[in-house]
Amino acid sequence: MKKNDYQKLGVLGIILVALLIFQEYTGREKADFSDITFISKNTIPAKLSEFDPNDLDVKQWQKLGFSASQAAVILKYKKVVGGSFTSRQQLKKCFAISEDQFSRLEQYILLPEAGAGTYDSYRKAEKRTLSVPGAFNPDHLSHQDWQTMGFSEKQAAAILKYKQYLGGSFLSKEKFRECFIISDENYQKLAPYIILPEKTPASAKTFNNQKAAIRYFTFDPNAASADDWQRLGFSEKQAQTIISYRDKVLKGQFRTVEDLKKCFVVSPEKFEELKPYIRLNPATADSKDKMTYKIPQQEKTDFSKTDLNTITFRQLLEFGLDERSAGSIIGFRKKLGGFMNKQQILQTYNIDQELVQKLVNTAPLNTSDVPRYTLAEAPEEWLKNHPYFKYSADKIIFYRLSEPNEKKIWKFLKLKPEYEERMKWYLK
Repeated sequence: MKKNDYQKLGVLGIILVALLIFQEYTGREKADFSDITFISKNTIPAKLSEFDPNDLDVKQWQKLGFSASQAAVILKYKKVVGGSFTSRQQLKKCFAISEDQFSRLEQYILLPEAGAGTYDSYRKAEKRTLSVPGAFNPDHLSHQDWQTMGFSEKQAAAILKYKQYLGGSFLSKEKFRECFIISDENYQKLAPYIILPEKTPASAKTFNNQKAAIRYFTFDPNAASADDWQRLGFSEKQAQTIISYRDKVLKGQFRTVEDLKKCFVVSPEKFEELKPYIRLNPATADSKDKMTYKIPQQEKTDFSKTDLNTITFRQLLEFGLDERSAGSIIGFRKKLGGFMNKQQILQTYNIDQELVQKLVNTAPLNTSDVPRYTLAEAPEEWLKNHPYFKYSADKIIFYRLSEPNEKKIWKFLKLKPEYEERMKWYLK
């Protein structure tokens, strides 16, 4: 019996100890875990005060919850848009700032909701006060005239380049307004003074019509009259300038074909168009440098095996094209870096459509050697010189700095579907 009593007492003691321990634990006050925090990457502090993002450096952006690399991107973006953020919407477009981060910061940002567009900032096209002297024809304004009016040096150059793209004339207010350098606000200021028709005349809807009216012919620039130069597509004033350049600057004669290229009223593009038709008379030019454009004797070519991207000027002549058509095709192909579609050849200016159609139906087109890039990788020089990209080049270069998604870049460009389609032929 003693043994059983001891066992019972032992069990009872264990139960009492357990009860005391449980009472001690449940009787304590709730533990204080206030010092424990959970680490979350790039979290924005709960306590925020109003701030101007233009005043923040890398460390201050980090204090707002951004990583060092994100802070660096934001500061780089600030430089790209002109050195300062002008609006909340502009800041929001920086890809280093997520939607969630921006929504939590937005109410503390000391910037207006909207302001100058980021592209305008990139072009350093601050709101300038335009000084319009009165009625004017934009076709007649020089680089300095546009600057005097209030445009920046780069803007003036872009406007003149756009005019050149149109064939040397804006043609109408409608076409002038399409120049991306001219903002809607500035156009409204200029429109009442512009001496141009509202709409592009049906006879000259594009500069193609103007160029198509030019009838090229073989000529000796040393014997060409003012009328001859005008027949070749120059204005009366330009024709007189060329003659004056020949007679006064060159002492009466063009000694080489390249001398004509040096005349400032002859653009590089125009010179390339004229070059196949230039015949310097040995009596009026140095025999050492003269250009006699003799067509070599024809050789038989199998055009069913001749790649349209490597076909030569001589082979085009052999097929039956005249010098004008052959020169236009070779020149256009060179600017493009190669044809990607046979329809491009048929859209070349100054060609015999019927004969070129026969060529296109006969010869193959190999596009494997044509340079192609992504929008992110395309070299700036290539973008600015390619016929399909050069008028959107500056926008592409800017947008890809802060937006890696090419689909979004296309949305920002807001191009007509047909323009976007032909640009994509040259993209990977």
